[in-house]
Amino acid sequence: MNILITTCSQALIYSILSLGLFIAFRVLNFADMTAEGSLTLGGSVCALLITKGLNPILSLIISGLIGSLAGLITGFLHTKLKIQAILSGILTMTALYSINIKILGKANLSLLGQGTIFKFFGDTQISNFLVIFLICAILLVILILFFKTRLGLAIRATGDNEQMMRSQGINTDFKKILALMLSNAICAVAGALIAQSNGYADVTMGMNTIVIALASIVIGEVIIKKESFMFKLTNVILGSVCYRFIILFILKLGMNPSDLKLFTAIIVAVLLALPSIKKIIKRSIKNVKNCKFMQNFSQKST
Repeated sequence: MNILITTCSQALIYSILSLGLFIAFRVLNFADMTAEGSLTLGGSVCALLITKGLNPILSLIISGLIGSLAGLITGFLHTKLKIQAILSGILTMTALYSINIKILGKANLSLLGQGTIFKFFGDTQISNFLVIFLICAILLVILILFFKTRLGLAIRATGDNEQMMRSQGINTDFKKILALMLSNAICAVAGALIAQSNGYADVTMGMNTIVIALASIVIGEVIIKKESFMFKLTNVILGSVCYRFIILFILKLGMNPSDLKLFTAIIVAVLLALPSIKKIIKRSIKNVKNCKFMQNFSQKST
């Protein structure tokens, strides 16, 4: 039971990261690599503020605001300086590595003996799960309500068809920057929660998190295929939970933990290629049926 509760807690924390990446990758159709840096940025800022005696809840909010600045920089590089989307994210992510070290003052910063949001609510496994669940639910509701507003719909339309939005006189650059700021703010909140949950912030804590988040997004899309935007956001959380339990199951079977990244990469590759694989299978079945039909037809004609 303790393992299940811990797994669910970790899954919900990383589902927040997945929600942030979902905005960039799926809503905006923007290959943003900034998330690895902004997640670490959120964790670093939160750890520093807590060690300075600031309230952990307020530290969480400030971490999100600071994380949005990373999205602002990426958006500026892409929209104003006309740098490719993926390169803009990589440049910001690379710069954030040095910035995070300066914030921490060293490679990692311990929160041992410090008051975290989990200690504030009792610091038990169940209370920790409930705190994370509450934060995740609040973020989910905020995002659903936001993307139903005129501004949110404009961001979604920009991701669907940017040229059409420009022809309508909409400032798509502003919409992109705003969406990237929101995406990285959420990623920074996830980093702040991870730092408080683990009891430390590390400069490498964001490494390879994009693959984990993408796995959650893709698994969520496979679970329930609904066109409703609310279901798409909810599926991201369900996908994160499923991914964590898949990893737990694989570890219980005796897989080496060092092979998990390879396993995750294979899962993401297979799931992303699933539509193409289905088309190939359908085409092959159709060709086989046509071939049999032609053989039967030629036999009857003879």
